[in-house]
Amino acid sequence: MHTRLFILVLFISCVGFLFVSCGFYSMTGASIPAKAETISISHFPNHARNVQPTLSQRFTEELREIFVRRTSLNLVESGGDLHFEGYISEYSTRPVSVEAGDVAAQNRLTISVSVVFDNYYDPDSSFERTFSRYYDYPSRQSLSQVEDQAISIITEELVEDIFNQSVVDW
Repeated sequence: MHTRLFILVLFISCVGFLFVSCGFYSMTGASIPAKAETISISHFPNHARNVQPTLSQRFTEELREIFVRRTSLNLVESGGDLHFEGYISEYSTRPVSVEAGDVAAQNRLTISVSVVFDNYYDPDSSFERTFSRYYDYPSRQSLSQVEDQAISIITEELVEDIFNQSVVDW
C-alpha cells in the first residue's frame, strides 16, 4: 500500500515539476518568451488582383482571435512584444481537374498571405514568408455558392499555419 502511495506522490510531483519548469509553454503548445506580454497584429489589406470585400477584415480578426484565445498575451494596437503585419497577396480561382471535352471537373480557390513576424525578445524566431492554402470545389457550383465556406476553411488553416510557425516550436 505504501509503495502505491509513494509511486502516486512521485508521479504527481514529476508532473507538477514539468508544468512549473516549462512556465512559458501553454497547453496549446505555444512557446512564448517569458518576458513577452503583448502582441500587435496590424490590419492585413487585400492587395490581390481579385479583391473579396470581406476577406481582409475576416483574416485579420481570425489571426487576432487565435492569439487571444490560445495565449496569455495582451492584444495591443501597435508595438507589441510580438508583432504581425502583412497583406493578402492572392485570391484566385482556377480549374484543377479536367474531364472529357476539356471541361473543368473541379475548381480551386487559393488564398495567399504575405506575413512579417517580429519577435522582440527572440529575433531568431522572426520571419517573413508567404502562407498559402486552397479549397477545391466541383465546377458545377459557382464560386459564389461555396465562397463563404471556402473562405472560412482557408482562413482557419492559414491562421493555424501562422500561429504554429510563430509560436509553436515543433
